[in-house]
Amino acid sequence: MPSSSAPPVPALQNGDRLTRDEFERRYEAMPNVKKAELIEGTVYMPSPVHASGHGEPHANLMTWLGTYAAATPGVRVADNAIIRLDLDNEPQPDGLLRIDEDAGGQSRISDDDYVEGPPELIVEIAHSSAAYDLHDKKRAYRRNGVQEYLVWQIEEAQVDWFASEGGAYLSLSPDEDGQIESRTFPGLVLDVDALLSDNFDTVLAALQEQTGTERHQAFVEQLAHQDDED
Repeated sequence: MPSSSAPPVPALQNGDRLTRDEFERRYEAMPNVKKAELIEGTVYMPSPVHASGHGEPHANLMTWLGTYAAATPGVRVADNAIIRLDLDNEPQPDGLLRIDEDAGGQSRISDDDYVEGPPELIVEIAHSSAAYDLHDKKRAYRRNGVQEYLVWQIEEAQVDWFASEGGAYLSLSPDEDGQIESRTFPGLVLDVDALLSDNFDTVLAALQEQTGTERHQAFVEQLAHQDDED
């Protein structure tokens, strides 16, 4: 007598071409897999994370983002959260900052606990400029309305920070103090030289100087006012 049991769910494979629904079905059936992404309809499964090449830089950037979010009610930080961008793109970036939907943000948390829609800022750590983070992912983020995109290239010791303007990504340059400030999140500054020199205490000090300014507090009040109106 034929078996009535459902056939096994196929395993995700690097390079698979899948719909978003099929990608989610296979990913959810593989709890041992910690990170997989669908970018422009293709599955990417990154190599294991190493301490100096990804783990420590990742932890530092998440501390930087978390410090800002803690000082900015209405802003949320997430680490390796899956994002439903469109039918061909479901990335799982290293980090993100998003404005709460109730405070006027452009993304939301779905009933099944996914981020839906583009966060305002996405952060990725790439081994080099050849990584897909600076090619297919960048195009997908720009097209879907991610306002800012930061990529730390470990091999080249370089930080690229892109901001959306007129439908294109423009590269933001450090000021005379070696700092880049977000256009979307007032007070979110990154001391690039300190980051690349492994002086993370200086990175945090520069950020904390700005999160107490009148401009940052005006942004906090703006988010609260939007929340009250909703």
